[in-house]
Amino acid sequence: MRINVFASMVAFAVGAVAIAVSAEGSQDNRTETFRQLELFGDVLSRVESDYVSDTDQAQLIEAAIEGMLTSLDPHSTYHNPDSYEDLRVSTRGEYGGLGMEVTRRDDFITIVSPISDTPAERAGLRTNDKIIAVDGESIVGISVDDAVALMRGAVGEPVTITVAREDEDPFDVTLVRDTIPLRTVATRLEEGVPYMRIAGFNERTTEMVQEGISELEDEYGAPLPGLILDMRYNPGGLLDQAIGVTDVFLDGGEVVSTRTRDPRDTQRYNARPGDRLNGAPIVVLINEGSASAAEIVAGALQDRERAELVGMTSFGKGSVQTIIPLRGGRDGALRLTTGRYYTPAGRSIQATGIIPDTQISAWALEEDEEHEVPEIASEADLPGALENENGDHRAETDIASVEQPPADWSEDEDYQLHRALEILRGTMESQQASLQ
Repeated sequence: MRINVFASMVAFAVGAVAIAVSAEGSQDNRTETFRQLELFGDVLSRVESDYVSDTDQAQLIEAAIEGMLTSLDPHSTYHNPDSYEDLRVSTRGEYGGLGMEVTRRDDFITIVSPISDTPAERAGLRTNDKIIAVDGESIVGISVDDAVALMRGAVGEPVTITVAREDEDPFDVTLVRDTIPLRTVATRLEEGVPYMRIAGFNERTTEMVQEGISELEDEYGAPLPGLILDMRYNPGGLLDQAIGVTDVFLDGGEVVSTRTRDPRDTQRYNARPGDRLNGAPIVVLINEGSASAAEIVAGALQDRERAELVGMTSFGKGSVQTIIPLRGGRDGALRLTTGRYYTPAGRSIQATGIIPDTQISAWALEEDEEHEVPEIASEADLPGALENENGDHRAETDIASVEQPPADWSEDEDYQLHRALEILRGTMESQQASLQ
């Protein structure tokens, strides 16, 4: 009886909302919606009463929500409260923790690298140290996610980890959690040429790009004559940060537009006046792992003829997701696809991707019987992916149009970066010659 009452309450509550938001629909549609919600309540009751083993009511409902959202497209999903907090950490750009990259090797949580100027580095932790316990609780055999959850926490709180180091007895180290930045930007001079790697887009990425340019200018000792912007295998992130990063390199004009189901809600985002590089040439590296926010940046710089794109066709994720907290986040949040984005030229790259100006493969390609490059998994290959609304399809890559490493090229050397450096040097020389 309790289950039936609960299921009816769920159906009535959700049905009432459905009726309220469907006020403009027909009575038949509202009746059908309510009937389907009653069906859900009946199924939930039957599962709870007759399934072969005990079930968890909350888990069943969460699974039903997840199923509903994943049936829409690959990027709409439900985040329970724990998952939502992890999402907030990843987008905030910082977290309370110890400051080390870890992985799992042979059932042991192993330090890949301590991050500079963090509690882990200051405590003398080293690459290949194994963490075997946290606050006296063994973590041997647990997942990386579970281990990280134990080590993260409020800034200022202490935590004791037990470390196993080769040729030494296990020992305890007590560290005080600190604010750890999630760095998405790295810079260096590559063979004397300014190079910037953007690995993702969190709340601090635009700020880190600005800081990175200043660091490169200090290292170079002069205004930058050009820049390699590497966004290969960048899965994307926050839309506003993609706009902010593009703004750094444009002197005004459109960056991207977004369109929802209602054409009246179209939004256009423009760069502000002032190009941080003052027109110095840019070569952008992309590949099949460059997606979403990375494609916004690449597409805008390509359409505005601000950069030359080098590499392989990008992933092709042209949809926008909105994070919608439920009850202020207490019940988690929805990640819901609410629109599509378009490059300044009005291109939708949904399921098609961005084709670079110069197609260069990182490795030797093998043709199939029709002399075409075997296509790598992309947005278009995901189950339930949105179709391109213009009816466009991802173009098959003709092997004759793709530059490949020479036969004797070492696999340890980055051929795409090598060629990007050559292309940028050539552009810088041409630009300097035209100024003389």
